[in-house]
Amino acid sequence: AVQLPKGGADLLMDFNILAAAFVVVVVGGMGSIFGAFWAAVLFGILQTFGIQILPNSTLVLMFLVMAVVLIFRPWGLLGMPETLGQAPPGPPEQPLRPALPRVRILGGAAAALLLLLPVAHLFLPEAVDTFVLVLVIEIMVFVLFAAALHFIMGPGGMVSFGHAAYFGGGAYAAALLVKFADAPFELAFWAAPLGGALLAFLFGWFCVRLSGVYFAMLTLAFAQIAWAFAFQDMPGSVLRIFGIADEFGTPLKVTGGDDGLNDIWPSGWASTRIAYYYITVGLSVAALWIMRRFLYAPFGYTLRAGRDSPLRAAAIGIDLTRHRWLAFAVSGAFAGLAGALFLFSKGSIFPTALEIARSFDALLMVLLGGVQSLFGPIFGAAALTWLNDLFSVLSYWRFLLGVTIIALVLLLPQGIVGFAGTRLGRRLRLARPEEIAA
Repeated sequence: AVQLPKGGADLLMDFNILAAAFVVVVVGGMGSIFGAFWAAVLFGILQTFGIQILPNSTLVLMFLVMAVVLIFRPWGLLGMPETLGQAPPGPPEQPLRPALPRVRILGGAAAALLLLLPVAHLFLPEAVDTFVLVLVIEIMVFVLFAAALHFIMGPGGMVSFGHAAYFGGGAYAAALLVKFADAPFELAFWAAPLGGALLAFLFGWFCVRLSGVYFAMLTLAFAQIAWAFAFQDMPGSVLRIFGIADEFGTPLKVTGGDDGLNDIWPSGWASTRIAYYYITVGLSVAALWIMRRFLYAPFGYTLRAGRDSPLRAAAIGIDLTRHRWLAFAVSGAFAGLAGALFLFSKGSIFPTALEIARSFDALLMVLLGGVQSLFGPIFGAAALTWLNDLFSVLSYWRFLLGVTIIALVLLLPQGIVGFAGTRLGRRLRLARPEEIAA
């Protein structure tokens, strides 16, 4: 009610106020009322004078200040340092085991179905139309994106609120190479995972030294900075200051601002729907296999040790910071790969690929599928993408989608895959616990 005369009401009003309140609490220090008060005063002053001094900074000023505070004082202005200890209580996890024969058979059947879908499209176009291929491409893109987040969130216990920075950052890296260097598809495509890895390597150096909510909020701050960088076309603004223009004298736009970068398509050999389908499915499955191998290697067990008992892991000589940093960079690379597949499937990229909503989509996919299973992000991403498409043809699709997600979360608190390991799931013979952990 107090905010209404100032800015009116809109659909994002609750989200914006909630995000601002969360930032104030984190900057002030968790558990410190006086810290939250002084942080609110600080942000009020900065917002008031920031509009007059640096009008373009208002979109990111709050998150920039939060990033600086958390880097130099990780527990906030008046908060207390966190004490490392054991993992928080919760349901015990099944140990990671190689996939059982039944799981391998089901996985092989799913892979065969994906491979044969374009063949069915050629011979039965009425039953399997082009839209089915488009939907599967989108599902596989977000399966890869969600799996990249789960790579650090599940085994590593690092909950990222800003993973869209590496998804969108990788996509922008490839798009900029195509637009300004006239790079071929084959070269620009691989710039995306490299760009995502470099961005995660840079941001991760600061983030992995934090834990819990402070880690999550610092990832969110960096993601918002990256979003503002693209949305406000900051590189283009710098070029315009120095009077740099194109051959026609028109001021250069680098990221394109809100208009994004358009008309970016794969090479001729990969431009057909079926060819790009096989590229997306092949790279996504290969990336999932590589991440799985990482987590079954000593590196993956080291991440779990650091998550479950950091003091004991450090006592036996494990460099937790280095392992978490490397995992963060690997996760960013796979998120960037998902961004490249998304870019060339749509032919364009916009700042929305970097915004908070995209990060929360990935987080929701992991939680919906089940964070305690390597299969969780696969089922969660497939379910959420399919539900999004299913309800989008209806007038009140956002309401129906929200109600459905709430129902799934309440009915399946351990996620879709976790339900198969419950007593009811075992009675229905959906899966055995050892298969869930595979």
